[in-house]
Amino acid sequence: MKVKIEEGCIACGACESFCPDVFKVEDVAVVDEANIAGNEDCVKEAAESCPVSVIQIEE
Repeated sequence: MKVKIEEGCIACGACESFCPDVFKVEDVAVVDEANIAGNEDCVKEAAESCPVSVIQIEE
C-alpha cells in the first residue's frame, strides 16, 4: 500500500487521531511510510474521515 497527501491539507488532525503511527500533522499531514504495514485498516479509516479528501491510497 502506498499513501500520499495531495495539496489542500488543512492540518485538521483527523488522520493523526485515527492513525497516529502513520500520520503526523505539522503544517500539513505527513505520512510515515515505514509504519504503513500493519496499519492498513486505520489508514483507510483516516482517508475516509479526511474532510478535504486529500489522502490518496494505492493498493
